[in-house]
Amino acid sequence: MKQEVIRELSTADLAERLEEERKQLVRLKLNHAVSPLENPNKIKAYRKTIARLMTELKKRQLEGNKQ
Repeated sequence: MKQEVIRELSTADLAERLEEERKQLVRLKLNHAVSPLENPNKIKAYRKTIARLMTELKKRQLEGNKQ
């Protein structure tokens, strides 16, 4: 998920999407532990997406505190 798309989401949508991405990451890690994934780089992509979502949420939280 690109940063431009993340910026367009509402704060509630961001929190919901973050939860979904975290669940998917846990599922992928579990599947990878049982049997190797065809493309293990998916785990890396999910981690980066989660980091982007968390960064945007933190940024909005800090902007809210300033005002």
